[in-house]
Formats: sequence, structure tokens, C-alpha cells
Amino acid sequence: MLFNLLRVFKWDIDDPHTRFQFYNAVLMRIPGRIGFELRRAIIPKYFASSGKDVHILNNVRYRGIEKLVVGNNVRIGDDVFIQASGGVTLEDDVMLGPGVKIWSINHKYDDTTKPIWNQGYIYDPVVIGKGCWLGANVIVLPGVKLSEGCVVSAGSIVNKKKYPPFSIIAGNPCRVIGRRKDIYIYFETHDLV
Repeated sequence: MLFNLLRVFKWDIDDPHTRFQFYNAVLMRIPGRIGFELRRAIIPKYFASSGKDVHILNNVRYRGIEKLVVGNNVRIGDDVFIQASGGVTLEDDVMLGPGVKIWSINHKYDDTTKPIWNQGYIYDPVVIGKGCWLGANVIVLPGVKLSEGCVVSAGSIVNKKKYPPFSIIAGNPCRVIGRRKDIYIYFETHDLV
């Protein structure tokens, strides 16, 4: 039995995806400033690309980390889960509150003669635009492209839909409930008025 466990462990360590999951299982649980600095130094090396000054708090989990693109000054809160197998981009100055979940794949389910788990996946990339803030426990579904400066209210479910830049959005499904104050200045300075 021990020999079989060691053989399986060697196979896991030889696989780069599983090896990262082992590293992350340790790194995500290290508290305090030392944990923060270790995650900041090690985890972004596994991203498809990473900007400067990326903050990763405790208990962040990833799938498909090699397809995660992260810009500068990104803040990833506690207990975030990013399923990036279909491609996820977090542009500059994005903030993810605690418990945010971002999903870029979904199960196929059209064939009723097969179990859903055996039908494969649909991959649909997600882009969180520059300066967006996703509040606590927001769920982002596959294919979402949030415009620059959007604020998503805590507990909302963001589906595939167009949201104007600098919108305040909330609900399930999300809808625009307001605009940020600086939107008029933005439009005036970008010749959009």
C-alpha cells in the first residue's frame, strides 16, 4: 500500500498542474505577512502573465492557472476561486473581494443519454476590465466581459451581458443600478459625450 501511495505521489509531483496544487495547498494557508510575501513571490510565476504588485490573500484556489492573465496592482481577496481553464484576464487595478468565484468553463449537458460529467466542457473566456471591483461572494459566469471601472455589489451573479463602463451593477442576474460619479468626467475627457 505504501509503495502504491509513493508511486501515485511521484506521478502527481511529475505533473506540473498537480505540483502547483501541492504548492498552493501550503502557500494559501500561511498566515500573516510572511504568507502574503511568499504568495506574491511564487504564485504569479504560474500565471500566463502577471503584472507588478499583485496581492494574493489567504485561501485562494485556482484551476487552469496557466491561462490566468493578471495586470498590475491587482488585489485578490480571501477565499477566492478562479477557474481559468477557459481563459481569465484580470486587467490593471482589479479588486476581488472575499469569496469571489470566477468561472470560465461550464459542463455540456445536451446529450440526455450520457451523464453530464461525461459530456465535456464549453470554454468561454472572462475579462474583468481595468479598475473593476467585485464585492464579497460575487459569482462571475463564463463569457463575462466587464467594462472598465464597474463595481459589482456583494452576492451578485454576473452573467454574459453588456455593462457600460463605470456602472454599478447588482442582483441575480446582474443589472445596472447606478453609475459612478466620475463617469461624466471620463466621457468628457475621452471625447465620448
